[in-house]
Amino acid sequence: MSDNRVRERVAAIVAELPEATCTGDQHLTLAVRKKTFGYFLDDHHGDGIVGVAFKAAPGEQQALVESDPARFYVPAYLGAKGWAAVRLDVGEVDWAELRELLTDAYRLQAPRRLVAQLGG
Repeated sequence: MSDNRVRERVAAIVAELPEATCTGDQHLTLAVRKKTFGYFLDDHHGDGIVGVAFKAAPGEQQALVESDPARFYVPAYLGAKGWAAVRLDVGEVDWAELRELLTDAYRLQAPRRLVAQLGG
């Protein structure tokens, strides 16, 4: 799948979240009411990785990286704040898992009223 198609799939997931926005060109900023919950990164600072960095709950970063270090990693700059990242350029992308990770990140940043609209 081309990077453009991957970018479009990520943007489509974000579009399903109440008041979430997805802005940018090569890299995308995923936000809700000016609070960033993720980034789509395409060769960020020449690292050659296509992935998504996302806000993670305490302890989640380490658990994800330990569970599958080939796919999950600690993103530059944001890793120190507990964020995690998932590669979209190795193997098949598990879109349901990515949707869940982004929805969880959104829940950490969105106002309670918007989170309530998600249900479940």
